[in-house]
Amino acid sequence: MAREGGMMISNRIEARIEIKAPASRVWLALTDYRQFEAWFKVELDGPFVPGQSSHGHITEPGYEHVRWDAVVQEMTPERVFSYTWHPYAADPAKDYSKETPTFVEFRLEETPNGTLLTVTESGFDELPSDRREEAFRMHEDGWDEQVRRIERYVASQTRRGFRSGGALPQCVWVVTSSWSWPGSYSRA
Repeated sequence: MAREGGMMISNRIEARIEIKAPASRVWLALTDYRQFEAWFKVELDGPFVPGQSSHGHITEPGYEHVRWDAVVQEMTPERVFSYTWHPYAADPAKDYSKETPTFVEFRLEETPNGTLLTVTESGFDELPSDRREEAFRMHEDGWDEQVRRIERYVASQTRRGFRSGGALPQCVWVVTSSWSWPGSYSRA
């Protein structure tokens, strides 16, 4: 937590989803760049490689002008995939490269029913104060949608016969975050 304007704010967003599919299947959806493109709504220039930059652009309608620039940090098979990036870097006229990026981590854990995927984005307190609240809010909403997208994607691939473990994937998703900002809304 960081202090801003006398109020405490959260530095991280966490979204969790339990997918009824093996970790190997969820891992492929996360780290095979073509599969990642399909559910994340991004077009990438090439595969993810630890320690290297990943470039492309967002394909979500209304955000096609937004560049995807991330640096892959870790790829531990069927356990952890992480990268850094500049959150909500939506203004094509602004240079975000001088800002400290946030850290995004996808963590997989086998469960009796499949795989628990936990997505965490942290480091918002390092963003410039004039865009911190908006970046947090947009990514909080964005991770809500992304956990649903990966679940739907894995389910659709399983129905097509990709590494099906029998039952079709189902999910339970929970998004947790907190944010207090002078004059902002409070999420119950």
